[in-house]
Amino acid sequence: MNELRELLPLLWPLLLIQLALIVFALLDLRQRAATRGPKWVWVLVIIFVNIIGPIIYFVVGRNDA
Repeated sequence: MNELRELLPLLWPLLLIQLALIVFALLDLRQRAATRGPKWVWVLVIIFVNIIGPIIYFVVGRNDA
């Protein structure tokens, strides 16, 4: 239990970054008319692939054409 209390200050920034990435990716996905692939798949990737999911969406999923 003591180890967890020592790690919490280190984990909070990561949790906040992950939450911010998820929120921004979902908001961006909602506003886009077209994506590379179905939007429901991108929702699953963004939510369930932790920190890497939103990054994958921003790099690969957005259709900027």
